[in-house]
Amino acid sequence: MVSSNILTQWISWHFFEVPKKILKGWRNFLKFNLNYFSLPDLIKSYFAHWRRYRWKYPKGLRIGKIFEVFISNLFSRLIGMVARTGLILIGILVEVFLLILGIIIFLAWLTLPLISILGIFLGFKLMFV
Repeated sequence: MVSSNILTQWISWHFFEVPKKILKGWRNFLKFNLNYFSLPDLIKSYFAHWRRYRWKYPKGLRIGKIFEVFISNLFSRLIGMVARTGLILIGILVEVFLLILGIIIFLAWLTLPLISILGIFLGFKLMFV
């Protein structure tokens, strides 16, 4: 058993143990967001047909039907691209928001003792002015 006073235990807890847990939780949120929006899968299938709606080309040389199928498949891909672009942008925005929020929470936790001490001193100063 390591004998240490309460101050060193608190310093160890506040500045070493909890920041590890905050970073681990932050990483989990970032990974969850990537999986929730399926960003890697959306990027891989960026040019795929929308909901796998595709038309088959006819046998023979029917120019009108071939052109119709080509345009239909092209629109299916374009609709898929637009939908995936929106989801990718939303996923990236949420990821950036989580990144910034995590930095703020992490820095707030590390500066919390200083903020508490300053708050006590400012409170006494305002009380006796």
